[in-house]
Amino acid sequence: MSKSLGLEDVTARCCAPLSGPVMDEAEAADLAKVFKALSDPVRLRLLNLIASHEGGEACVCDLTGPFDLTAPTISHHLKVLRQAGLIEGERRGTWVYYRPIPAALTRLSGLFALPALTGAR
Repeated sequence: MSKSLGLEDVTARCCAPLSGPVMDEAEAADLAKVFKALSDPVRLRLLNLIASHEGGEACVCDLTGPFDLTAPTISHHLKVLRQAGLIEGERRGTWVYYRPIPAALTRLSGLFALPALTGAR
């Protein structure tokens, strides 16, 4: 006679726990703002363009070409990314140069990381 597995048994067998601690309500609310900022395709592409730009930073003049949007609209999206703590900007003469904030990206990348698997399954 075979034993029926409950949901907890199946979950324990196939899914390793996340590597980080369980987040509290305040951290969840903070991260929700970050994910809300990233939920827009333009902002997601902007962050990707900035993070992948040679030298780790991009001039705003390099960020307007890939989009069929006005400069004020691009500026609005950059402001949302700044307010979410994902990028920072530095004015140099006429232009502003943007770079990702490494700690913010590391935080996001580690959020759903699984611990290293040891041993055979």
